[in-house]
Amino acid sequence: MAERRQAVVIGAGIGGLSAALALRQQGWDVAVFERAPALEPVGSGLAVAPNAMRALDVLGLGDEVRAAAVRQGEGGLRRASGRWLVRTDLARFEEAFGDPVAVLPRPVLVGLLADRLPAGTLRTSAPASVTDAGSEERPARVRIAANECQADLVVAADGIHSATRAALFPSHPGPRYSGFTAWRTVVAAPPCPVPLGETWGRGALTGLVPLPGRRLYLYAAAVAPAGQTARDGDERAELMRRFGEWCAPLPELLTAVSPGQVLRNDVYEMVERLPAYHGGRVALLGDAAHAMTPFQGQGACQAIEDAVVLARSSDLARYSAVRLPRATDVVNRSRRVGRAVAVQARSAVLLRDLGLALAGRLPLIRMAAPLYDWNPPGVQAEPAPLDQGGGQSRCRP
Repeated sequence: MAERRQAVVIGAGIGGLSAALALRQQGWDVAVFERAPALEPVGSGLAVAPNAMRALDVLGLGDEVRAAAVRQGEGGLRRASGRWLVRTDLARFEEAFGDPVAVLPRPVLVGLLADRLPAGTLRTSAPASVTDAGSEERPARVRIAANECQADLVVAADGIHSATRAALFPSHPGPRYSGFTAWRTVVAAPPCPVPLGETWGRGALTGLVPLPGRRLYLYAAAVAPAGQTARDGDERAELMRRFGEWCAPLPELLTAVSPGQVLRNDVYEMVERLPAYHGGRVALLGDAAHAMTPFQGQGACQAIEDAVVLARSSDLARYSAVRLPRATDVVNRSRRVGRAVAVQARSAVLLRDLGLALAGRLPLIRMAAPLYDWNPPGVQAEPAPLDQGGGQSRCRP
């Protein structure tokens, strides 16, 4: 009996867990190594767009995610003054693409993915690094703590500042600071009626999205120098300083946020695309391959797409060929939105808002189609070349 192919996944975020599940479906023996001591319930809201939902259907999780998520209703885009620029019924997107943009807490999706993996597949407190990317003739080698093992495939889902990417492409500049800082939080019980969607101001935006259990996902982004934090360490107070005079109900919602429950992160993006998403027997996935700004809500969605395409690709060159154009296009689309958000001069903001209002009269479904109208490719996994050169030492937790 032939040995099962051995895959190692570095990183247990949404992309890494999706890859582990997708590879197991294709007959791989998978081990996942995560640096953190546990899969902590960190994070706030997550939008699962129709393209990602189709990938989750392939993983057998689509219906569970639909059941755990909240559908968005009527929403749109407002100015900081409260004036609506664009209004739309988001149910139209479900009619057009077969699924809504479903929103759920990020830890819920992480939990659903992790629960589908057999016991012993995932090891936490286990930082892993690639010591040899391998080739068609020899397996890759991975160091976990003081041990080293061989793998027929390594999936590097090790995040924006991926050490694996830096080792594979040492001359690549890596992600660049986008100029934006982002905040995320959850309002447990909104004290007032909430108009859903986004509000744009001068070099900043906020967004309001419903979560299960009468909770609300509140996010914000603003042009700011990298590496800063609130002067007094209170990021809720920082949000009040920046957005407290914007239109209702934003000030009331910020007042209702629990102190210490605001996450703040600088936003990095891959401005210069990689030459490939693989090297040797190592595949880059998610933010490690194509870090993007959040302005299209596609970061996690693209990582899930990566996972399904990787598992169904005949070789890693095929994976790169399929994913590079698609992910690069999404990165660029998100960057263009970010440029519009970053406008700060009063006259430029007025022109921008006029353009947004006019764009709202265009067919929004057609504008969303390049993102949402995606289907997992029907590529059948083949035994070569990923299963060549199986090693003696197996990477098991």
